[in-house]
Amino acid sequence: MIEHNKIYLNDLGLACSLGIGKQAISDALFAPTLSFEKEANNTASEIVASGRSVVVKRVPGSLEAIKSPFQKMDTRTNRILKLVLDEIKTPINHAKSMYGSHRIGIILSTSTSGMQEGYEALTHYQQTGTWPDSYCYRQQEFHSPTDFAAEYLGIGGPAYTISTACSSSGKALCSAARLIKANICDAVIVGGVDSLCDLTLNGFESLDLIAQDLCSPFSRNRQGINIGEGAAVFLMSRQRSDIEYAGGGESSDAYHISSPAPNGEGAEAAIKAALAQANLSIDDICYINLHGTGTSTNDLCESHCISRLFGTTIPTSSTKAFIGHTLGAAGALEAGFLWLSLQQDHQATIPALPHLWDGERDPSLPPLYFTTAGERLKPKGSHYCLMSNSFAFGGSNVSLILRKEVSHD
Repeated sequence: MIEHNKIYLNDLGLACSLGIGKQAISDALFAPTLSFEKEANNTASEIVASGRSVVVKRVPGSLEAIKSPFQKMDTRTNRILKLVLDEIKTPINHAKSMYGSHRIGIILSTSTSGMQEGYEALTHYQQTGTWPDSYCYRQQEFHSPTDFAAEYLGIGGPAYTISTACSSSGKALCSAARLIKANICDAVIVGGVDSLCDLTLNGFESLDLIAQDLCSPFSRNRQGINIGEGAAVFLMSRQRSDIEYAGGGESSDAYHISSPAPNGEGAEAAIKAALAQANLSIDDICYINLHGTGTSTNDLCESHCISRLFGTTIPTSSTKAFIGHTLGAAGALEAGFLWLSLQQDHQATIPALPHLWDGERDPSLPPLYFTTAGERLKPKGSHYCLMSNSFAFGGSNVSLILRKEVSHD
């Protein structure tokens, strides 16, 4: 059934450090035995240029190489992307049969694309004077993931990439909804993907933003971020399903190239725009997935913004200690976590995404209400309305709202 005034997230493919596929990731997110100490003892590390060993969050296992006829697009980023595209290939093919491939769009986001492969190829060239046989310049272009997805899936509609740092894939969802509302597309494959990359790790290290241990957002002991990798891709359309894309808000405060505005005005504008598009009030929101990076400046401005708008009793959490900061994939991955929670409506409650941290509150921050493992959320009225925020370098902000009607068991 088509509803012309609503847009739905019909299906989802996921991959991150918690696992590959919706079920594995859901099992890990909502495990009742979850603890910060347990997660801190189960981390991988990388040596950065400064000589420090820092925690990273890597997609598990070996990733299968991309084979002919797409081998020139074989990058770690596209290998991760292929995992999540394969998870939703059946509903994508169904959409193609319903609408035709020219009526399906692709909007993806990334901040790394094939940057690591480009770096390794350049190193090889400097040492030998020749480029590796496996290297193709297209690998490192930001459009590479979208090109690969379009060719791999046989999609003929609009296809483009958004790269606005950490807000990228949240903005991709906003853009996908606009394509559908404008009747340019009947469905859009939308999300984000990023992979671990030496340049990214060392760039954040040069800004003194990387934590040596597991990140602990909003803690008095927080040291900064952990870099992660992963992908989340939705199939979005007007075809009715359980979970509605209710609205998205975007803003740009342009305060500083790498720091958010201390008062959170840009974040507040994005949140208010999302609420307006969804025709909701602050009191309708059941839970907020915080950007929650664990840096001193982000946690400061975000906590003040949330407490100013919502008070200090609304359930909130950051999932960055689970998966790291996945940069261009973060907005879509964290919206994907909301999708997983909404799928588990039982007796008028859904599982909360727990806030994983050391439990040591920073007395200089407003005392937000952080959720715990095993906690469940109640709806407001007849719906669950969940919000996820992503705030990027350069003051690029996005807020997303997903909604689901309460099921009657």
